[in-house]
Amino acid sequence: MIAGNGLFPHLFLEAARQKGYDVVIVAHQGETNSSIADEGFPVEWIRVGQVAPIFKIFRRHSVRYAAFVGGIRKPRLFDLRPDWRGIRILARVAANHDDQVLRALAHEFEREGITIVPSTFLLPELTAPAGVLGTHLPTPEDWEDIRVGFHVGKVLGELDVGQCVIVREKVVLALEAIEGTNETIRRGAGFAPPGIVVVKMAKPNQDLRFDLPSVGTETLVVMGEVGARVLAIEAGKSLILDAGNFMEHADRLGIAVVGVAWE
Repeated sequence: MIAGNGLFPHLFLEAARQKGYDVVIVAHQGETNSSIADEGFPVEWIRVGQVAPIFKIFRRHSVRYAAFVGGIRKPRLFDLRPDWRGIRILARVAANHDDQVLRALAHEFEREGITIVPSTFLLPELTAPAGVLGTHLPTPEDWEDIRVGFHVGKVLGELDVGQCVIVREKVVLALEAIEGTNETIRRGAGFAPPGIVVVKMAKPNQDLRFDLPSVGTETLVVMGEVGARVLAIEAGKSLILDAGNFMEHADRLGIAVVGVAWE
């Protein structure tokens, strides 16, 4: 497992333990929570941007399958100091876009005889289903905002920019850039009264092995702080981390959560 930040790496390891998989963890300094070392699997630490050590570690442990689990905060990419393998990968892409870089990285892994598997292969139940997921229902006006958000977000995603759109009364208040979902929510909420709609989706033609949009209780906390009313996520292409606690929290805050099947 090539681990990023957040809860997802811990959930992945718990599922691996229950299903009898041996895992070697490659963790990123300054991103992966240090508590990953308490999970009972071997851990090797690297800097963000290092690639060659990953292959050395995997060869030493005879790894043949790898999953990228958890994210890397985009502002850290400005501090990126890639090693020679990382530089070679970046030189093959036309622009430093997430999808292009990740596909080039996957190709490099394949050259080493390592197959990249989806981060959800041990936890398919994390993928959001379609429909209303809690006890609160969006209003007809909310559904209009959801449709606006998906239309705009899919166009934005063609440029490999962001995965989140904030809408109120069919007005787009904020588009996710480098700051991430939570700060996008806060920024968008500053332009409207309480009741914003948060829409989060995969990019068009996104490689679903990498960087699926995800939501967790932290997202709900921020939404509660600003009085957001609805969270709409793309069904089948988004992750709900710790779904039981997540939905209990959403219901308690009065937030409607819906999975939208978008074509």
